[in-house]
Amino acid sequence: MIPPKPPARPEKVSLLKYLRLFRQDILSAQPAKLYRAWMAEFRTPFFRSYLINQPSLVKTVLNERPRAFPKSDRIGAGLRPLLGNSVFLTNGEVWERQRRIIDPAFEGGRLRDTFPAMWAAGQAAVARLKDGTQEVEEATSFAAADVIFRTLFSIPIEDRIAQAVFTEFRDYQRTQPILNLAAFVKGPAWMPRLHRARTKQTARSIRALIRQLTETRMAQIKDGTAPDDLATKIMTTADPETGETFTTEEMVDQVAIFFLAGHETSASALAWTLYLLALFPDWQEKLAEEAKALDAGCDFKVMSKLRTSRDVFREALRLYPPVPMMVRESTCPERLRDRDIQPGAQMVISPWHLHRHERLWDNPDGFDPARWATENGKQCMREAFIPFSSGPRVCTGAGFAMVEGPLLLSMLVRNFRFETTERTPVPVAHLTVRSKDGIWLKLTRRAPDA
Repeated sequence: MIPPKPPARPEKVSLLKYLRLFRQDILSAQPAKLYRAWMAEFRTPFFRSYLINQPSLVKTVLNERPRAFPKSDRIGAGLRPLLGNSVFLTNGEVWERQRRIIDPAFEGGRLRDTFPAMWAAGQAAVARLKDGTQEVEEATSFAAADVIFRTLFSIPIEDRIAQAVFTEFRDYQRTQPILNLAAFVKGPAWMPRLHRARTKQTARSIRALIRQLTETRMAQIKDGTAPDDLATKIMTTADPETGETFTTEEMVDQVAIFFLAGHETSASALAWTLYLLALFPDWQEKLAEEAKALDAGCDFKVMSKLRTSRDVFREALRLYPPVPMMVRESTCPERLRDRDIQPGAQMVISPWHLHRHERLWDNPDGFDPARWATENGKQCMREAFIPFSSGPRVCTGAGFAMVEGPLLLSMLVRNFRFETTERTPVPVAHLTVRSKDGIWLKLTRRAPDA
């Protein structure tokens, strides 16, 4: 059972100190009390910010009253040069229209259609890996980008434009922090922002490449030669209320967020999962044994047999959620836990804290894929596990990710054994939770019949 709300007042934390530490090491930067508090208050001369961990409050903000707590632009402002007016950044009627057009492409039946492309990307990833010590974030980034291009545009990562987008994006994600002080301080548009000139130039280059892919696909749709992939589905889906489809510029915005959400988050999750399996070889061997089911070939039905892989991947999402925090903004006076919340206050919902909360989870910091079959695990799954957010703004690609992640993981472990090295990865917050100096593991190819 989720514990009842205790009477304690919200904790108070120095935001300036917190933001500085957050970029250096997301794990050690967190004050221990934030893993116990139901609500914490950050104070600055400019505004108030509240971290909320109490499941009922998270449900209020994300599920029950999302219009009263729209997505804050403080985090999204730094991403706008790349993402434009994409579904990730919009609110209200604009966001609702975008989801009406996008969501049909990711309905259950479409996952079966995209499976062969995921399978091909997985085979290519296995073929690229070699024995020896290597940095696996690079490998998982390449594999995740390959999945996106194959499922979205029916082209492999080796395609000239796909390769260029991947290279530019790799540079972009390391220069764009998820948090910096400038994002939290209101000011005029000319106010300097961290890395602004460099990230804006890189964003323009990425968008120009995406525009080439989009315009080519629109031409193929017109002459009837377009493949039946996600891009075609989204471009040809009309808003059921207005009959309108996305313009070229709107589609560029959406492709940019598909690539960011589908590539960056999947790469992060897969790399941390491999690290955890290297730390816990018993679980790795269980997964490798289960993965022999893949030997039968490309068949979507195999996903029902990859239960260990699914639970391992889910546990990695709990311990290392790719998106460590979400920010909403109050639009009217609120009263939460006997605290008056003013309009404009930032409501921070942090999967990083919620997934490790001491009052919610059994053994919150331990790696235990078996927890998902326990009563505590099932309860927390419903109320305290939000790697893809929750409510109306839940990630439209959540189902896609939960096929891609376990599949690629199984294919990699079926073919390689992963072991730790003397380099311990340090999680830091860029666009997603990445390792400060990469994740270095030793790979040894398994015998085909092992």
